[in-house]
Amino acid sequence: MYRNNEMSLMFKALGDPTRLRIFTFLQAQCCPVAVETETGAVSPLTGPTVGEVCCHVTGEAVITSTVSFHLKELRLAGLITMERSGRHMICGVNRDAAAQMIAFLNEGQAERKTNDDCCK
Repeated sequence: MYRNNEMSLMFKALGDPTRLRIFTFLQAQCCPVAVETETGAVSPLTGPTVGEVCCHVTGEAVITSTVSFHLKELRLAGLITMERSGRHMICGVNRDAAAQMIAFLNEGQAERKTNDDCCK
């Protein structure tokens, strides 16, 4: 279970519109595969590359320092993972962190439902 400070960092990171857009994009991704050109070997990846994230957010194929900064902030907040695969950095949502955020929000909802005097 995440502590309040960690939860606060996650929500703060998602408070920025660009970071929320990046997180939403990563969350919607299915795990792509890499096909080696010489052997045809297929290996799974855990998410889109930083370049693909940049392209989605800025419309440019060039990785910008702004997108790199936002990816770093999301990673430091524990919301995404970044893993090197050859020349690429592969990005993915930290599913455990996302589940903890949902549980945190649902916990508050459940408490409100059990408290009959909440809105009187």
